[in-house]
Amino acid sequence: MNSSAPLSGIQVISLEHAIAAPLCTRQLAELGARVIKIERRLTGDFARHYDSRVRGQSSHFVWTNRGKQSLTLDLKKQPARSILHRLLAGSDVLVQNLAPSATDRMGLTFDDLCASYPHLIVCNITGYGSSGPYADRKAYDLLVQAEAGFLSVTGDPDHLAKSGISIADIAAGMQAQAAILAALIKRSQTGAGSRIDISMLEAMVEWMGYPLYYAYDGASPPVRSGTDHASIYPYGAFRTGDGRTVIIGLQNEREWQTFCVEILELPELVTDRRFADNTGRSANRDALKSLIEQKFSQFTESRLAARLNQAKIACSTVNDMAAVWNHPQLLALQRLVEVDTPAGPVQGFRPPGNNNSYESVVGAVPALGGHTDAILAELGFSASEIDALRASEII
Repeated sequence: MNSSAPLSGIQVISLEHAIAAPLCTRQLAELGARVIKIERRLTGDFARHYDSRVRGQSSHFVWTNRGKQSLTLDLKKQPARSILHRLLAGSDVLVQNLAPSATDRMGLTFDDLCASYPHLIVCNITGYGSSGPYADRKAYDLLVQAEAGFLSVTGDPDHLAKSGISIADIAAGMQAQAAILAALIKRSQTGAGSRIDISMLEAMVEWMGYPLYYAYDGASPPVRSGTDHASIYPYGAFRTGDGRTVIIGLQNEREWQTFCVEILELPELVTDRRFADNTGRSANRDALKSLIEQKFSQFTESRLAARLNQAKIACSTVNDMAAVWNHPQLLALQRLVEVDTPAGPVQGFRPPGNNNSYESVVGAVPALGGHTDAILAELGFSASEIDALRASEII
């Protein structure tokens, strides 16, 4: 296996906080890029302080920041901005999710940078975009879920429900990574850098394609149906006799017939006109659900799952986080890996997407400013100059 990851030799500077930009740059680091994370003096990325669940460290920060180097700079001060520009001169990509006004004040817009660094790719991640009526609004993940329509299709008829994870941030981070990879390919063809603008709103709306088209041209939108699918049935959660939950999903008539005969042991349902096709089953889901739950109540979760799997009916149990850490399929695929952190090694998951020509890079989670001295030394600063910068509260 070739151990050289595809972004080996690419240097990324990131002015980042929270989730979207850090997730993007973590993925670039896993592809071999050197990622230098610029953080505030003393406090760093505020995501470091979201919680202390991982041996005193933030779960969000440990998740999104492995494989990076941390450099502390007070960018309100000119000497710090000069250091940043020296780094940009030798870098390939700048990623930032600061407020648009902040990059304007510091002279870090693409227009400011392209003359001096024509090779540089600048990726701006914002909440709602850099222009338009929402450009200056604060954008937190839940707010973007609401604006993108996600909340309107999630939950049950009586209650909205947000995603249990930062789905809008994740969408933006993943779209940003893909756009940066495309920009690097484009630069290899033209020699010129480019500007990328990605908003959390646009990224989240991209993921809303199904409900948007379902409600196209004024049609009624999907109803909020809890864990059930809005238009396919049976497809959702059902209680078992031991009080646990099994998820099942039927996609075609062959599976429906097997389900009726082998699982429900009610072959007469195959010819029941109420359930003749998916449209009928969905329209009569209350009656069908009663029949399913009556049968499922006779089994424990494990016994029912075994019967469903034997009949090749798609099913799943509902795992908590402890079960995911010990998931037999993930263990069989050797997905767990040790990740170094300032508080000692912790477990993590290898990034998805195995390539037989290289191994993904899973680096350490950085301590705040843990690479400051080494990076400045690379730029030619002497030990005494670094001490002076620290005494002046530049670093």
